[in-house]
Amino acid sequence: MARKIALLTNPTSGKGKGARVREAVRDRLTHAGAEVRDLVGRDGDEALDLASEAVADGIESLVVIGGDGMVHVGVQAVAETETVLGIIPAGTGNDVARYFDLPRKDPVAAADRVIAGATQRVDLARSGAKYYTTVLSAGFDAIVNERANQMTWPKGQMRYNLATLAELRTFTPLQYTLDLDGATRRLEAMLVCVGNGPSFGGGLRITEGADLTDGLLDVVIIKPMSRPELIRTYPKLFKGTHTDHPQYERHRVHRVTVACPGITAYADGERFGALPLTVEAAPGALRVYA
Repeated sequence: MARKIALLTNPTSGKGKGARVREAVRDRLTHAGAEVRDLVGRDGDEALDLASEAVADGIESLVVIGGDGMVHVGVQAVAETETVLGIIPAGTGNDVARYFDLPRKDPVAAADRVIAGATQRVDLARSGAKYYTTVLSAGFDAIVNERANQMTWPKGQMRYNLATLAELRTFTPLQYTLDLDGATRRLEAMLVCVGNGPSFGGGLRITEGADLTDGLLDVVIIKPMSRPELIRTYPKLFKGTHTDHPQYERHRVHRVTVACPGITAYADGERFGALPLTVEAAPGALRVYA
């Protein structure tokens, strides 16, 4: 019996790369004998509706073409189900693709991972009825995301670098209240991140060491530091070597509540919700081709 695959595309991912690779991926899956349902969402809401309908219909696999934002949409549809998520990287950051060592420059090779059929069950992070795969950012990094999303130039990682420099001019540490598995902390910090996986933003390894299969969340706190020191530390995030900084703090928990006035958190590069938010680990909630 032919495998039934729903192929979900964001045509704007990666400056239109999603639309360009869709035909090649669809043809590769079809030639391998799969029965492909071709879905194209005009926006995130429509994409989620299409994906959820396919999962409700009993589709075996949901394969998304796009970046972490498109993976985020797909995860909402398949979390806690037996439908397997496939990922064809076609975005800017592609952190989830990095987690599973998927080909990021060859969409047909990524489609071959789906065809091979090897799956892995991994954790997600859950807040209410919403899930995420990578990192929830809830501080300076979230403010940078807000600014970067309002910028039309440049594209890619450089946009976030420029937004970071712009926000540094006026940023001051924030006042947080955290509940870490029942233990309350009140503190001042530059940012707080809650990681299911180790990186976000195109390889920024802020929650270095986070494990997708341990049933835990990694809460990272960057305590106050000067602007020059923050600028010096920023490049270390790409290698995960910031973990030896004296203002770095890490907790591994099952559940965390993050509160901070005026902050909107981001997860998987998408607006996730205003603080306070409670996030809990969802062990084994996702099946993915890897």
